Amino acid sequence: MDGRDWGTFLLPYEQAVEELKVKFKTMRAELKKREEYAPIEFVTGRVKKISSILEKSRRLNVPLDQVETGIEDIAGIRIMCQFVDDIRRVAEYIRGRKDLTVLIEKDYITNFKESGYRSFHMIIEYPVQTALGQKNVLAEIQIRTLAMNFWATIEHSLSYKFRESLPDDMRARLKKTAEAAFVLDNEMSAIRLQILEAQKAFEDDSNIVSRTLNIIHQLYFYHLVNEAIDAQKRFNDCWERHDMEGLKDLLDDVKALLNAARKGENPDEQL
Repeated sequence: MDGRDWGTFLLPYEQAVEELKVKFKTMRAELKKREEYAPIEFVTGRVKKISSILEKSRRLNVPLDQVETGIEDIAGIRIMCQFVDDIRRVAEYIRGRKDLTVLIEKDYITNFKESGYRSFHMIIEYPVQTALGQKNVLAEIQIRTLAMNFWATIEHSLSYKFRESLPDDMRARLKKTAEAAFVLDNEMSAIRLQILEAQKAFEDDSNIVSRTLNIIHQLYFYHLVNEAIDAQKRFNDCWERHDMEGLKDLLDDVKALLNAARKGENPDEQL
């Protein structure tokens, strides 16, 4: 197995990572499009480096001809969430999918590691369609909050630097920061409603701005030059005064202008 073509061996894992990233990113996009809350903040993925596979097989005493079943995280997906409660929602979504099979779940949030590490892991079996037919590969999905991910990234870097032999004082400080990160997550969860309302208000305001500017631009195509210039002046005035109510009124007015112009060309077409 040492003489195998590792590039060819890893191809199905690379394909699995790319497909899973697209699927979870699409889930977020679909929810956003429907103006529903999306528990996924962002998604990343990676395939283990050959050196890491060899090191883990040695550490776990997994023969090289058994790494496909003995090492579960050759393909890895990380899903980041804003709130701890979102992690459960994402895990439930994954359990309900028909295109993968959940084999193992590891709850390191309720049962966090001695180091302070917190995350929710799911080992899945995922079918990849290759040139030689279907191949089922194992992949690990880690679901974390942004704070958990920040801590885990720093801890991983330090562990790599010290070859997993962290000095005691650094280990103790990392554990304290893990607790601080979890306190932060709990505080954010406590004011979750206010945070979501603020984010929704920001998105609504951004949509009003983009829609208004887009319609003003379209007015020129219908030769409503004076109307477009007046609308742009109103927009600039409202923007300088942070007058969102004024922008909402302007949006209604320019929509009416554009609808009237379109109706003149096509009586059935409206915004």
